[in-house]
Amino acid sequence: MEAADRIFVAGHRGLLGRALVRRLEAGGYENLLKVPRGDVDLTRQADVEALFRRERPAYVFLAAGRVGGIVANQKSPADFIVENLAIQTAVLSAAHEVGVEGLCFFGSSCMYPRDLERIREDDLGTGVIEPTSRAYATAKIAGVELCRAYHAQYGRRFFTLIPATLYGAYDHFGSDRAHVIPALIERFHAAAERGAPSVSVLGTGRAKREFSFVDDAADAAVFCMQSGADLDLLNAGSGEEVSISDLAGRIARVVGYAGEIRFDTGATDGAPRKLLDSSRLRELGWHPQTSLDRGIEATHAWYVENPGTS
Repeated sequence: MEAADRIFVAGHRGLLGRALVRRLEAGGYENLLKVPRGDVDLTRQADVEALFRRERPAYVFLAAGRVGGIVANQKSPADFIVENLAIQTAVLSAAHEVGVEGLCFFGSSCMYPRDLERIREDDLGTGVIEPTSRAYATAKIAGVELCRAYHAQYGRRFFTLIPATLYGAYDHFGSDRAHVIPALIERFHAAAERGAPSVSVLGTGRAKREFSFVDDAADAAVFCMQSGADLDLLNAGSGEEVSISDLAGRIARVVGYAGEIRFDTGATDGAPRKLLDSSRLRELGWHPQTSLDRGIEATHAWYVENPGTS
């Protein structure tokens, strides 16, 4: 991947897309294709094919799609599967048609079976996935298989990167689309401002999770594309696992909330544990740079400096 290459960041206004743009621009890549949502509907294959024929991107980072936490996944499963399947099919088909040199598709850790101690790439498809995110996970699995099919049949360099749950600047805070870190940052920040005596956190607090700071995930994707290696499916986690109870405590300390933290044990925890084995990517030479505590501090600082912008 050369500095002058035309690079399409699909979903450049989202959490991951913005981080990809930051990373690419910092690396000297200036010929970026950033298409506003209102200009091209990525769920419409004809529109996407027309875009690719006109712009002829050499590389594609497919970060577009519908995302959300447990509440959103349970509320709108049809929207999650239909929209993501449509975007993936349209973009990969168009990328194949114009012969792009490389495409990075972003999967999700929820694609994997729910009851694993440590998740390896080879575990995909070996067990039952978490029911609360089944529709979204099914769409993402289809994306993985699309990449594999284009590679097997046509030799296309389409590969999948799977970060842990992402968080960072431009995340969704305080909505049903929010994942746990931005949701708790918003909740604890508001409670600290009000002087609330307690904050309720959904679930028992015992579930364990791994999180990826979004700038680290973007760096991993660019690293993989730059490597020129023939890749298939790679985990890109932080390697740092934390219980939701511990996470809530860390966020409360960063925000400055000193009240009681209560757990709503009637709400679902989702999968009991999600920890990626990212040793394959580490062996290629990539390592995350941001600890969970540093990432939480940076995300809270951005939230405070940008009220109402996400």
